[in-house]
Amino acid sequence: MPLSLTGPLVLLGAGNMGGALLKGWLAGGLDPARVVALDPAPPEAMRALFATHGIQCHASPPVMSGPPEVIVLAVKPQIMDEVAPPVARLAATGTVVLSVAAGRTIASLARHFAPGTAIVRSIPNTPAAVGRGITAVFANAAATPAQRALCQRLLAAVGAVAWVEEERLIDAATAVSGSGPAYVFLLAECLAEAGRAAGLPAEIAMQLARATVAGAGELLHQSDLAPANLRQNVTSPKGTTAAALDVLMAADGLQPLLTRAVAAAERRARELAV
Repeated sequence: MPLSLTGPLVLLGAGNMGGALLKGWLAGGLDPARVVALDPAPPEAMRALFATHGIQCHASPPVMSGPPEVIVLAVKPQIMDEVAPPVARLAATGTVVLSVAAGRTIASLARHFAPGTAIVRSIPNTPAAVGRGITAVFANAAATPAQRALCQRLLAAVGAVAWVEEERLIDAATAVSGSGPAYVFLLAECLAEAGRAAGLPAEIAMQLARATVAGAGELLHQSDLAPANLRQNVTSPKGTTAAALDVLMAADGLQPLLTRAVAAAERRARELAV
């Protein structure tokens, strides 16, 4: 079913995440005429995308014939307080504000909008660029079921969507999925280095590590089995995988290390939240 809107969509910010979302929406059938892009200096790739689809990109909010159905805030969090107020003046009753800015709480965003504005806070991750992201989402009490459903459709254009029932859980989601791709990339780096230490040429070790991490991720994506079952399917008793897992699953192995890492990321997310 094509992605459709009854009113304009204002996209504030055409950087990496804003661009990934826009590509997903267009691929999902969104009418480009519904999009009003705001960015004083969009990247070259985005300028080309705008030109291809006939989307106007403005440096500042233009005069519009009617209020937007949704305003998507996709700018860096540190400039939000500067750029949000002019855009907030476009909003009207019925407009939902969807933020993908890390660390910006609903309370900090609400200061720029009229009381009672529906605001949805989300934290996507970088695999959204290839349509394989996952986004954690929380909505304030003003968001109607229809507005939540609209935000679900918009975010689902770049991957899976998971709603949380408390805003504080966005920090935990940031630590797991928002930062998580970096953990996986580090795993690939470490696996390649371990292969090099075992005697493989560096380029072969990296080729094997990249393909293994990517392939295992795709298998996990396509399988209905739990990760533990997939792990067990690779592991023969007293075999090579079992020997490696004895190290990784030791009391001081991967799980406690990753638990500490996620806890550190969650603490920092709380510290940075405004």
